[in-house]
Amino acid sequence: MAETKNSAGSANIAAGLREAVYAAVIAFFMFVLFIGVKTEQNIHNELVLVTRWGLLATVVVLAAVVRFLQVVYLMPFLASQKTVDAKTGLLPTSVALRVFSKRNLIIGVVVAGALLLFGNAIQEAVGPYWGAYVGLLRAAAIIFVIAWGIFSFRNFISTYSYSLGFILLVLYPVVMVSLFGFQGSLKWVDNFGIQILIYVMLAWGLNIVVGLAGLLDLGYVAFYAVGAYSYALLGTQFGWSFWILLPAAGAMAAMWGIILGFPVLRLRGDYLAIVTLAFGEIIRLVLINWREVTNGAAGISGIPKVSFFGLISFNVSDPNYISKVFGIAQSGSYYKIFLYYLILALCMLTGYVTIRLRRLPVGRAWEALREDEIACRSLGINTTTTKLTAFAIGAMFGGFAGSFFAARQGFVSPESFIFLESAIILAIVVLGGMGSLGGIAVAAAVMVGGTEILREMQFLKQIFGPDFTPELYRMLLFGAAMVIVMVWKPRGFVGSREPTAFLKESKAVSGSFTKEGHG
Repeated sequence: MAETKNSAGSANIAAGLREAVYAAVIAFFMFVLFIGVKTEQNIHNELVLVTRWGLLATVVVLAAVVRFLQVVYLMPFLASQKTVDAKTGLLPTSVALRVFSKRNLIIGVVVAGALLLFGNAIQEAVGPYWGAYVGLLRAAAIIFVIAWGIFSFRNFISTYSYSLGFILLVLYPVVMVSLFGFQGSLKWVDNFGIQILIYVMLAWGLNIVVGLAGLLDLGYVAFYAVGAYSYALLGTQFGWSFWILLPAAGAMAAMWGIILGFPVLRLRGDYLAIVTLAFGEIIRLVLINWREVTNGAAGISGIPKVSFFGLISFNVSDPNYISKVFGIAQSGSYYKIFLYYLILALCMLTGYVTIRLRRLPVGRAWEALREDEIACRSLGINTTTTKLTAFAIGAMFGGFAGSFFAARQGFVSPESFIFLESAIILAIVVLGGMGSLGGIAVAAAVMVGGTEILREMQFLKQIFGPDFTPELYRMLLFGAAMVIVMVWKPRGFVGSREPTAFLKESKAVSGSFTKEGHG
C-alpha cells in the first residue's frame, strides 16, 4: 500500500513538473510583449523600449508554481473529496465546512476587531511598508467574517434573496452616510452604488435580447449612446426636463433597435454578432464625425441636472434648491443620493417589466425563439415581430440608462461608448446566467464593484513599489475572474430557470438539464 502511494506521488510530481514547464513556456510567450517590454518617452521626445525581464521572470515562475501546485496537490485533493471513506462509508467533510467553522469565525472576529481598533496605531508603529500588510490582513479578516455569515445563512438568503437584496439597496445610502458622513459617503454612493446599478440596468436590458430571445448582440452600447446623446442634445438645446426626455430617449433608442432589427432578421449566431458589432461602431463613428450636431470628439457639456419634478432643484442658485426648501446645510451628496434612488427605481422598473413580459405570450415566444427558431416558426409564431420586439424593448432600457448616465455625468463624449462597454455588459449577462435577473445583478456587483475597489487599494503601492497602479490591472483581474467563473459555473452564477408556463406548481430546472449557454 505504501509503495503504491509513493509511486502515485512520484507520478504526480513528474506530471506536475511537466505541466509547470508547459505553463512557464505559455506564460512567457503570452506576456513577453505585455510585461517584458514597454515603451517610454525620453527627454528627446522619442519612444524607447524599456525591458522588464525581472518582472516577466516573476510572472513566468508564478505561473509555473501555480500549475505545479494545482496538479500535485489541488487536483488529487479534489478527487479525494469525492471518494467514500472505507471505514465510515461517508464522504469527507467538505472544504467549505472546514473553512467556515466556528473556531475560524472566532479567530476572524478577534483579528478583525483588534485591527479595527488598533490597526492605525500598529501601522504607524511598523511603518508604511509593513503597515500595508496590516491593512491587507484587516480587509481579509473582515471579508472572511462576512463570507462566514453568508455561508452559514445561505438557505435563508437563498429563500428571501430578492427581498433581502431590495432592503439592502434601499438602506445602502443611509448606512454609508451613517458610517462616513455626507461628504465621505459621496465616493461609496456614486462610484459604487450608482455605477453598479447603471450596469445592472444595462445588463438587464441586454438580457432581454441575449438571455430571453437568444440573439447575440455585440453592439448594445449603441443604444446606450443614443439615449445619452438624445438627452444631452435636447436638454442643452431646448432646456427640456429630464422627466420628458427620459421616455423620449427610450423611444429614440427603441426606434434604432427596430432599425437594427430589420437587416438582421435572417441572421443568427456569429453573423448576427458581427452585424451588431458593426452597428455599434457605426454609431460611435457618427458621433465622432458629425461635429455640427454632436460636437465630435469634444463631446457635449453643460447637460442640465435632474430635478424632483421641478419641485426641488439641486442647483445652488435656484430658489427651490433642496437646502433652501428644507433649511439644511448645503452638500453635493444630496444630488448623488437622489440619483442613486432614481437609478434604483429605473432598475426596479426594468426588472418588473422583464418579469411581466416573460409571462406574456411575447415572452414565451422569445424563449421559444431562443431554444429553436425552426420549431418556433413551425408553431406559427411570427419570428419577425418576435425579434423586433426583443431588439426594441432591450434598446429602450439601454436608452433609459443612457439618459440617466448623461444627467449624472453632465458631460458625454464618444469615448464613453466604445466596444469594450458592450463586451463588459455581455460578460455580465453571461457570468450571471442568461435569463436570470438575480444572477446578473450579482455579476454586475462583483465585476464592476471589484474593479472600483481596486482604486481604493493604494496600500499595494507600499508592497509593489510607488509605480504600481492597481486600477490598471482591473481588466486583467476581470478576465481572470471570467475564466474562473466559467470553469466553476459554466452556465453563470445562477444556472437554473423556472418555467413561465407550468401546471399547478413551478419548479426550477437545474443548469445540468438546460442547453449549454442558456441556463
